[in-house]
Amino acid sequence: MVPAWLWLLCFSIPQAVLEAQLAELSVEVPENYGGNFPLYLMKLLLPRQGAEGQIVLSGDSGKGAEGPFAMDPDSGFLLVTRALDREEQAEYQLQVTLETEDGRVLWGPQPVLVHVRDENDQASGHQATATVEVSIVESIWVPLKPIHLAENLRVLYPYHIAQVHWSGSNVHYHLESHPPGPFDVDAEGNLYVTRELDREAQAEYLLQVRAQNSRGEDYAASLELHVLVMDENDNPPVCPARGPAVSVPELSPPGTEVTRLSAEDADAPSSPNSHIVYQLLSPEPEDGVERRAFQVETTSGSVTLGGRPLRAGQDILLLVLAMDLAGAEGGLSSTCEVEVTVTDINDHAPEFTTSQIGPISLPEDVEPRTLVATLTATDADLEPTFRLMDFAIERGNTEGTFGLDWEPDSGHVQLRLCKNLSYEAAPSHEVVVVVRSVAELLGPGPGPGATATVTVLVERVIPPPKLDQESYEASVPISAPAGSLLLTVQPSDPMSRPLRFSLVNDSEGWLCIEKFSGEVRTTQSLQGAQPGDIYTVFVEAQDADEPRLSTSAPLAIHFLKGPPAPALTPAPVPSRYLCTPRQDHGVIVSGPSEDPDLASGHSPYSFALGPNPTVQRDWRLQTLNGSHAYLTLALHWVEPREYIVPVVVSHNAQMWQLRVQVIVCRCNVEGQCLRKVGRMKGMPTKLSAVGILVGTLVAIGIFLILIFTHWTLSRKKDLDPPADSVPLKATV
Repeated sequence: MVPAWLWLLCFSIPQAVLEAQLAELSVEVPENYGGNFPLYLMKLLLPRQGAEGQIVLSGDSGKGAEGPFAMDPDSGFLLVTRALDREEQAEYQLQVTLETEDGRVLWGPQPVLVHVRDENDQASGHQATATVEVSIVESIWVPLKPIHLAENLRVLYPYHIAQVHWSGSNVHYHLESHPPGPFDVDAEGNLYVTRELDREAQAEYLLQVRAQNSRGEDYAASLELHVLVMDENDNPPVCPARGPAVSVPELSPPGTEVTRLSAEDADAPSSPNSHIVYQLLSPEPEDGVERRAFQVETTSGSVTLGGRPLRAGQDILLLVLAMDLAGAEGGLSSTCEVEVTVTDINDHAPEFTTSQIGPISLPEDVEPRTLVATLTATDADLEPTFRLMDFAIERGNTEGTFGLDWEPDSGHVQLRLCKNLSYEAAPSHEVVVVVRSVAELLGPGPGPGATATVTVLVERVIPPPKLDQESYEASVPISAPAGSLLLTVQPSDPMSRPLRFSLVNDSEGWLCIEKFSGEVRTTQSLQGAQPGDIYTVFVEAQDADEPRLSTSAPLAIHFLKGPPAPALTPAPVPSRYLCTPRQDHGVIVSGPSEDPDLASGHSPYSFALGPNPTVQRDWRLQTLNGSHAYLTLALHWVEPREYIVPVVVSHNAQMWQLRVQVIVCRCNVEGQCLRKVGRMKGMPTKLSAVGILVGTLVAIGIFLILIFTHWTLSRKKDLDPPADSVPLKATV
């Protein structure tokens, strides 16, 4: 058995649903309407959230845009789009709903019944004869004056607006509204408006009232009544749609127009209800025109720049209040939005981050294309095309010694060397680099930061010392005594700066080198050395004034087998001279005279020049016999000076190195050497001669002073009178 409460619940649910449904509305439309379409029929009171959904009209006419009915989504009016035929369909049952895109119902359904009013548009198919009684009375069927009705009138409807009267009896009144409107007439000829009017939907109506008999025949021509809907301030100003941002160049002068607002009001034109004025809300205007960024002209809506400058790159949202009733109290308003973007102009000159660079030291032998310095410049503009830079050398590059490399959009410029530097020509350089904007500069000109000075100091380059050979070799018997001269290391240029010599890697301590002359000797007996062995050390030569400048060369000592040799001290060969340019004579070189083998007529001597390549290039040595050799010049010209020519003499596995002193000088036609004459014995020196001359002059001066003094005293004595010629003074 079903419980009683369940039956009550089933009966109460349909009743609640019926109460929640909207009451059905009805409207009448004349068939074959000959006016303008669309024809507004009635206004539906849609909820405020209508903007969130879409209005859907359905019913007998179908759904969508197929039927003769439609809904205006802005005003909420139901309208018909074409003429209707009552004989085709006498009424239409419509439903209006507010739905979301996914079909969810937000409001409704609102049922609407549309009646199609019959018009006498069908010809009769029958004929009849009738007797008509005509009564002639005074006509009170007079035209009506126009009526002004306020829109949105808050009164009880239907609301009486006028009355017509036909003087005869058996009269029926018929009312037509063009366009159809909410008007009605009763049996007494009273005209009513049945609901509120909306001027924005329809500003005026033409009502036609007919007086008809029971058969629907007009007694007289219809009366016309003009109904004018008076405006009410029920529409706020509508701001124009927010469009793209308005661009304003920076540094634009005050008064420049940014944009012009033109809000629209649907109320009656040229009436206070549509008189719109404007007021700037944001940015909040400050006191004083010079402190405002923007201004709004009250009546025209023109937005102009104020006195406060704008920065490039700013995005500003302007809020402008549009008010009707000329801003009077009680008016309606809307807030308009204007987005303003401040665009960049090329008003900033590029500047270097530092104005002084250096001093930068460069050796004078540095290669061209060497990077000297990198300079950085910045530009405060935002637009990339305005940040392009051009660089140039303004001063300090008359010889084209320096050049610039840069990319226009990098902001960095490289100062490079284009030519070789010369300390003698210019020991220093001051290069002034200037930066400019590639685009035309619109703001103030370049400031002091547009130039940078690079100071370059040229360092004098002293070439490292160079020896006369890249490597040295010497042979020595293992029996050679301590102090034996092996060879002499010399610079390649005899006129070069003085050198200081030392040995490196002399692990056995067998050798030593004279610090300034470069003579390499044995320091002790070569104990432990084996014939055929090679002992390698390095000769290091340093510039005496610049120790950091040095060079080195390997020295290979070849050990020879030989019997112990008597200690022979080769004496220097006496000095000789040779002529330059070269002449046909030379210097005789002989072996040591202390050698007993030479005296006994044993094996001869062998002569050879020292291993120095310079010596072998400049000199020639020819053997004359077993005890002598002939030394001559190998070159046509040798610098006149004194030379020490090393000559290696070997005999019976013994070796000596002779130092032949040769003076190379210019000679006369007879082959005699032209040498500078030194000071002769007994002759005074320049200093002594000057001293004697000065002493003589001093003595003569003293003598003249004595004579002049004596002459002056003698003359004074002669001029003085004798004592007896002086008169005596009288006594008073």
